[in-house]
This record gives sequence, C-alpha cells and structure tokens, in this order.
Amino acid sequence: MARILITGASGMLGRDIQHVLGARPFTALSRSELDILDTPAVNRAVSHHDVIINCAAYTAVDDAETHEAEAFAINAEGADNMARAAKVAGARLIHISTDYVFNGRATLPYDEMAPRQPVSAYGRTKAAGEELILETYPEGSTIVRTAWLYGQHGPNFVSTMLRFASERETLTVVNDQIGQPTWTMDLARKLIELVDAGTPSGIFHGTSSGHTTWFDFAREIFTLSELDPQRIQPTESASFIRPAPRPAYSVLGHEGWDTVGLAPIRDWRVALTEALESGVGR
Repeated sequence: MARILITGASGMLGRDIQHVLGARPFTALSRSELDILDTPAVNRAVSHHDVIINCAAYTAVDDAETHEAEAFAINAEGADNMARAAKVAGARLIHISTDYVFNGRATLPYDEMAPRQPVSAYGRTKAAGEELILETYPEGSTIVRTAWLYGQHGPNFVSTMLRFASERETLTVVNDQIGQPTWTMDLARKLIELVDAGTPSGIFHGTSSGHTTWFDFAREIFTLSELDPQRIQPTESASFIRPAPRPAYSVLGHEGWDTVGLAPIRDWRVALTEALESGVGR
C-alpha cells in the first residue's frame, strides 16, 4: 500500500484527503510543519514516501497582486522543490493547480493541453509552478487543476452565502463569471482514485461536471437550504472591483480522465446536495 505524504494538509482539501484515506498510511504536514521552501526539510519529509500530494500554496489571489514575489516563492519555487525531492526519492508527485493559469476569455471548456495565459499574479505564479514541475520531473508528476472549491474546513462561497442569509434580507451576486463549483470531498476522492490507478504523469482537470455562474450557484445553495432564492439578485463583475482580475470563463474540460479509465467528477448540483446534507456551510 502506497505511503502518502500530504503537504498543506490543514486546508480544506488537505483535511478532506485525510478523511478519504482513513486508516491507510499517510503523513499529513501543515504549512507550519513543513515549509516547502526549506529544501533539506522537504527532502527529509519526502523520503520514505511513495506518493506526494502537494496542496501547499499561496492562495490569497488579491494579495498576490502586491506580493507576487512571495507567491512565486511558494507556488513556483516551492513546487519545484517538491518535484526535485520526489524525483530523488522515486515518488509520484500529485500537484494541485488552478484554472487561473488560463486567461478566462474562452467560450468552450479549456482542455488539459490548452496554452497557459494567466492574467493575474496568482495565475502567473501557479503557471510557473506547473512549468517547473514538468521541466524537473515530467515522468513522475501529475498536475490536477481545480477551481471554485468549497468544503467543510475553511472559508468558502457556500458558508459565506449561508452566513449572509442570516445577516441580510437581500444580497447581490455576480452573474457574468462562469465556472464549476467543486466540493473538496469530491476532489479528494478523485485524487485517491488517481493514486490507486497508478497514474505516473499527466494533467487532469479536477472540477465538477457541468457549469454555472456565481449567481445561479448562490440561488441553488439557497434553494437546497430551503431559503428563498429570490432574495439573491444578479449583478456584474464591474460592481465588485478587486485587485486581481477574475476569469470570466473558468470551465475546464475533462477529457484527460478517459486516458486513465476514470470518470470525471460528478455534476456540481448533485455534489452540492450531498455536501449541504453533510453539514458543509453550517
């Protein structure tokens, strides 16, 4: 049975991976327990493991606009550290990336080999991380891009909407950004499927099937929570000016899963129903 190391293990995804693994052998290290910029520490942590799932990242999208060097250090140099250590140890590396490596101006789902064209500092640093990994250890690295994550163990859109429901009579949500809401538990399960399938390398899109806007996502959260969805009104992104540009279109294609005989993640609506029933957002 593979010995698995999870980095960035205290986040939403890292904690759900631990839940999915259950009694299987794994080591879970939070950012405070492993600085992925500390090369000797990374080498020690990776040794004696068969699979590394790297969830460690600088994810403050807006802050990255003014702290790009810090984001680059973690998202690019840190990712390269993980790839180099995995290569020396002969371990498989599964690295979590993002839809932000694309420019968000497409009208059809991005396939796995679409050119990277990031338009934000965060996106540039994550794209650089992908590139370094694929230069350093292409034969043993798997990149899984995800987007619009929500889950039990951290701040996210679902919990924010439900909190607003108790604080405000009405609220506005943007209706001109399209993406794929993805439950971290679904992604965690899919990552372990990849581990068990023995896939040594490749790029996969770890997002839910289907797509929606933030506005329709919010209304579905309200509907499934037996709240009045009419309390939510649509608006445009121009009403919410933020330091980092948000992709208008973040729909990722899932053809890569066919190559390894695995199904893509299920439809986002089905997952949301189960997630809310399990207590996500409460």
